[in-house]
Amino acid sequence: MAAPAERLAPDAARRGWRARARRWWLARLPRTDRWTLTQRNVYILPTRAGALFAFTLLLMLVASINYQLNLGYVLTFLLAGAGLVSMHLTHGTLRGLTLQLRTPAPGFAGEPVTVEVLISSPSRERHGIGVAFDAPPAQRQTAWVDVPAQGQAVARLAFVPQRRGTHAVPALHVETRFPFGLFRAWSLWRPQAEVLAWPVPEQPPAPLPAAEPRAGERPGVRAARGEFDGVRAYQRGDALRQVVWKKAARTGELVSRETRRPAAHELWLEWAATAGRGDAEARLSRLAAWVMAAERADVHHGLRLPGIELAPGHGDAHRRRALDALALFTGGGAA
Repeated sequence: MAAPAERLAPDAARRGWRARARRWWLARLPRTDRWTLTQRNVYILPTRAGALFAFTLLLMLVASINYQLNLGYVLTFLLAGAGLVSMHLTHGTLRGLTLQLRTPAPGFAGEPVTVEVLISSPSRERHGIGVAFDAPPAQRQTAWVDVPAQGQAVARLAFVPQRRGTHAVPALHVETRFPFGLFRAWSLWRPQAEVLAWPVPEQPPAPLPAAEPRAGERPGVRAARGEFDGVRAYQRGDALRQVVWKKAARTGELVSRETRRPAAHELWLEWAATAGRGDAEARLSRLAAWVMAAERADVHHGLRLPGIELAPGHGDAHRRRALDALALFTGGGAA
């Protein structure tokens, strides 16, 4: 019974040594959102096909020497020269490329967040460029792109943050095996950008709390900046459903509807209203669900957390500010 455990022990020790060596290597790389591949940071080794190719060449050379085959010498050295040219082409396919990480958009924890890598070639066309998050080869999901001459290509990867808050983008692995697959050239890159993960909204969402009365205003009054025809100039953060698309198509001007709202009431989403929900994460989950529900209902709403108060508003920009505050909430004060 001890034999399997004895066989597993060296494998576990080998994996642990490799993991420590990789962490040490990654720690030496600078964090940057722009990475240029040069002679100093592109590495190359033969693939399994390349090793088999080299072994075949060795057998051909031994047979040619043993039987004094002149054509065997010609074929052996011809293939060896092709292999050397392949090594130069493989390394040159990566060398000179510039990689730029676009700032990832935030998303909910547990859902995929798209990470886009812009690859630029300053000279010739590049084929078979693979980009993936650094992981063991069996678990690596690579996005393959071709980069046009003096052009750009975008590689898209999916990153799943498991909890709310900020997460560093994992290290990226860039590789190519072009043209024959005999060699693999690669580089490791540590981006500086971070991904913001919002709390997972409660499912099913609880009913919204009751709106509070607000003194000094009459219900049903339009906002002071509303125009006579019920529209106003488009402002950044307005929901897309407020845009008058027919007028935009006719005049080329973006305008938004000035909707009536119960100005005598305002909806506050408060930390105190989630008391009894258990831990802080469950309370933040309910507040995130309320923010989404209030936005779908087109209700002006504010957010109150310990040490944080977000004035009532609505629209995509307001929704994002509220979800950002929930994602960065530390439990005892400002985010």
